[in-house]
Amino acid sequence: MKKRGNQKTKTGTVVSNKMDKTVVVSVERLVKHQAYQKFTRTKNKFMAHDENNECQIGDRVLLTETRPLSKQKRFKVSKVIEKME
Repeated sequence: MKKRGNQKTKTGTVVSNKMDKTVVVSVERLVKHQAYQKFTRTKNKFMAHDENNECQIGDRVLLTETRPLSKQKRFKVSKVIEKME
């Protein structure tokens, strides 16, 4: 398999799996305010390709950047870190 340069990775929680081969993943990160030096939490939602429809709501997943697969999908689920019971 050929590497395509630096692929970004993100870790998040699946919030929706109602589409076929697509999941919506919420990624939370801490951002430091420039003036007040206080950390705030920001959430972003990313659509990701899930080839085998194996992800369920609440699962922790690792996303890897890939070529554009559709209008909004730029990530794929590379592995499921933790399954929701």
